[in-house]
Amino acid sequence: MSDGERRRGLGARTAAFVLAAVLLVYLVLMGGRAFTMIATGRPVFVVLGVAIFVLPVLGALLVVDQLRFGAQTERLARLLHDEGALPDVSHLPTRPSGRVEREAADEWFDAKQAELEESPRDWRAWFALAQAYDLAGDRNRGRKAMRRAIELQRGEADAER
Repeated sequence: MSDGERRRGLGARTAAFVLAAVLLVYLVLMGGRAFTMIATGRPVFVVLGVAIFVLPVLGALLVVDQLRFGAQTERLARLLHDEGALPDVSHLPTRPSGRVEREAADEWFDAKQAELEESPRDWRAWFALAQAYDLAGDRNRGRKAMRRAIELQRGEADAER
């Protein structure tokens, strides 16, 4: 991994934790307001307080899930890097914005999907497909593919024990 890639990863990780900390402060403040409303004992305020309390709890669960997903994705990327098998997209042509050109992204996607069809139980193929989805602009499917890669790698690691 190059220094630039490390810095970008560190920057993204730092930003995620800073945002999570800011959200945590917000959630604590909202939770305090909810508790105050519930403590009044007035039915309308109790209902509103419970509703306000549920939102911070759901928010916290979502943040924890996203942080875990990011850490697991990063762990897989490190494993692939250590194996020398991290998918390289540096050769793909990019637009001035830095995004990969659509045609190149589509070709990359087709190649990675064909590799996956050859090895549907290989987490490495799912990781590459997730990256291909991301390059093609389909982040939703990319996240699903990455979750599948995480699941398969975890199963592989458990089988080795």
